[in-house]
Amino acid sequence: MKKIIFILLLFSLPVVAQRATIYGIGDSTMATKKDPSVNPEFGWGQVFPQFLKETISFQNHAVNGRSTKSFMEEKRWDSIQKLLKKGDYVFIQFGHNDAKINDPKRYTNPHTSYRYNLVKFITDTRAKGAIPILFTSIARRNFNEYGVLVSTHGDYTLETRWVAKEYNVPLIDLEYLSEQLEISYGPEASKKLHLHFKKGEHPYYVEDKADDTHLSEMGALEIANRAVKELKKLSSPECKILVNSLK
Repeated sequence: MKKIIFILLLFSLPVVAQRATIYGIGDSTMATKKDPSVNPEFGWGQVFPQFLKETISFQNHAVNGRSTKSFMEEKRWDSIQKLLKKGDYVFIQFGHNDAKINDPKRYTNPHTSYRYNLVKFITDTRAKGAIPILFTSIARRNFNEYGVLVSTHGDYTLETRWVAKEYNVPLIDLEYLSEQLEISYGPEASKKLHLHFKKGEHPYYVEDKADDTHLSEMGALEIANRAVKELKKLSSPECKILVNSLK
């Protein structure tokens, strides 16, 4: 009799919900870099977990050099789809490498294949009961001779905004946020957000380094912090778990 009562009590206990997971897919500006103890380059997705409570987990699947096309053709998206469960989130940020017009393995037309690939990420995610969130590409440090920051993304970020609107997907406009960040630092000080070192200045680089695309740890933290502030503004019910899991 006692055994029966014990079994009944077990079945009457509330079921503990499985913790939601955020999956990050994208390129090098989001990716986790090797040797973080010595490597000065960071992706904003690499530092993003610092802004999360323990109620949610983050898996960063962004990879250096990938476009929407190569990410799919390498079956990276297929492997993530298999893991997705209801209530998970997918952060989607591509564009930098889709614009590589001299590379047929990565290039996508912004208004056709790039758009199609974004839509596929969205529909596949929703088919698993998970929630997609689109991010525009971060701005490059590209100041002209007048000190004006000039965009390098062409129609890719524009297309991302259109897809977000058409498919009712939450959008974090990292291009705008990072533009404002670069401008706030100015043409010279903004080098600290990226990778600018003279020969011998940093042991990781043998020669001079002047990279205006990729981020320093400082730059990655600045971008992640601004992304979190925008994510906290999301008001749709499907984003409630995510918003409540942000520090």
